[in-house]
Amino acid sequence: MNSSPHFPKRAVVTGGMPYGDKHLHSGHIGGLFIHADIYARFLRDRIGKGNVIFISGTDCYGAGPEVKYQAIKEAGFSGTIADFVEGNHKAQKKVLNDYNISLNLYGASALYEGGRIQNELSAQLFEAWYKSGYLRLEEVEQFYDEENQVILNGRQVEGRCPIAKCKSNTAYADECELGHQYSPGELIAPKIVTTGQTPSLKAVKNWYFDLERFGDDLKERQTLLEKEGISRKILLTNVADFLKDPAILIKTEDLEDLHTAMSKMPAHEADVNEENKSATITFKVLKDREAACTILREHGIRFRTGTTLVPFRLTGNVKWGIPVPEKEDITDQTFWVWPESLWIPMAFVQAYLKESTGTGEDWEKWWFDQDTRVYQFIGEDNIYFYAVAAMGLFMALNEIAGRPVQEALPIIIPNRHLYFGNRKASSSGDVKPPGAEELLNHYTVEQLRMHFAHMALHGNSISFKPQAIMGGEGFDATLAEGNILTNVYNRLIRSCFYTMQKYYDGKLPAVEVSAETKQAADKIISEYEWAMYRFELAKIIDMLDVYLRDANKTWSAQIKKADTDGESGESLRAQTLVDAFHIVRVAAVLLHPFAPEGTERVREFLSVDERLWEWTYINEPLPFFLSSGHNFKFLEPKVDFFTKHPSQLK
Repeated sequence: MNSSPHFPKRAVVTGGMPYGDKHLHSGHIGGLFIHADIYARFLRDRIGKGNVIFISGTDCYGAGPEVKYQAIKEAGFSGTIADFVEGNHKAQKKVLNDYNISLNLYGASALYEGGRIQNELSAQLFEAWYKSGYLRLEEVEQFYDEENQVILNGRQVEGRCPIAKCKSNTAYADECELGHQYSPGELIAPKIVTTGQTPSLKAVKNWYFDLERFGDDLKERQTLLEKEGISRKILLTNVADFLKDPAILIKTEDLEDLHTAMSKMPAHEADVNEENKSATITFKVLKDREAACTILREHGIRFRTGTTLVPFRLTGNVKWGIPVPEKEDITDQTFWVWPESLWIPMAFVQAYLKESTGTGEDWEKWWFDQDTRVYQFIGEDNIYFYAVAAMGLFMALNEIAGRPVQEALPIIIPNRHLYFGNRKASSSGDVKPPGAEELLNHYTVEQLRMHFAHMALHGNSISFKPQAIMGGEGFDATLAEGNILTNVYNRLIRSCFYTMQKYYDGKLPAVEVSAETKQAADKIISEYEWAMYRFELAKIIDMLDVYLRDANKTWSAQIKKADTDGESGESLRAQTLVDAFHIVRVAAVLLHPFAPEGTERVREFLSVDERLWEWTYINEPLPFFLSSGHNFKFLEPKVDFFTKHPSQLK
């Protein structure tokens, strides 16, 4: 690859939004934050530290924290729900710091300056969408707790998803964990989470965003993403599922009654299988499918609906939430947690800019400018919200501002599930993943960063099997990628320093890097850059593994030859040392986003400034950074640049 991929002038990187009712576990860290952090660190090196903002925060609102708060309150907790969420936020922030997650700001949707800005921004966006006609008021049935006389939302109710062929394990009041949307009345076997009782239904008015209006634009974006070729297959597959025409799936013994019902339906296409006594009925617009559903109910025919674009609910009645502006006599509503969590990165960008520059007024250039790209790392369960619903919301903002509808939309990078052992782990499920803090009792941060980064979560769910925690015997696969640092790279760096100190008085020989070494380095730099462009972190680690192992083999062979070749051996030793230092220098830059502590230690001993990390100079040899008579830092015997955990030392 001769050319370089195009990177933006500015970038915003976001790393999910953990709920405010829990501490972080291995899935949060290994399945999301480490991947986002590596990319943010790479972009800082690639386009400049001041041109990248990396943000995330605690998702404070919604039914989840309310349910957990009520439980701990009954157990004796005396603080407010804000106190409860803030305690979890601080614990999350500490763990992220422990893992060297280099966030510019880790905010909280209900707390501090970011929370204040989020309240203002939410009202401003709602007013803009309302004024421009993108919102509509709909009366739908919502779950109601008769005993406590409260409306139930989100995770306060659980059941089974009514969408045909849905594979989610859990469904909530009006959306399942895979993002399928439905009316509460369609949820199968609903139960109130706190009491186990079956809720009733009550008619309530809420505001909805007209997502179907952007159906053609979303299909156009899908085509653009497919053509661009960097979007993950799981994203394209999931989004395509939501872009299907509205459909009804029916299985019935009474085909005659079905044909009678179909004769009363709006225009449609029907695929009736007489042998299996089933039918798929497809419509062009959602309102026609809704009319058909009514007809089927009147005929007593059971059915399930397929995935499609449906109005996206913006508001609810949960008390713990951001107030919604009063419109058309609708009062006392709050924003549903999902939509407001989609635009909170904008609030966090404003909060960071205000903190760092004194004003957040130019925040829009970090979100909507043509020279900026937003990269959002998420879990696969959230594809609908970030890659479908949010795109519609942002497309509307583009139209309101007079921008092209497809301009400056975020790039979504979804990861598959991180299993614990061989089963999907979840803090709310039967299999609990290990806490992020617990892992650090057995592994170093950089061992874990390398291991999680090497998991090819772009294509498959991957099993995490930390033997030190699971109690297994034999080799611990969690250490495999860390060994590239602690064994392979360590050995090469130390060999270079000790040889230079022994034979050259701590000075680098005045020899040019060989053409072969330079060519190999330039090749891996190019391949690395393209792999980063495509978010292929596992591929990068494999490349570096081969690169460094080959370097060690070459070193051993050449130094052995130099030791036996007399005077000509001296020339060979000097060339080998200069070539190896070039490899050390290149590997340090390429590993910098993955293992920032150890690579900074390499830079410290090279005694060069931070230009080492800048991609402006990525192809320059080490002498470019050295002044005349340059002194390297002296390396004492048995010093490691990348360390093992104390529990691993024997």
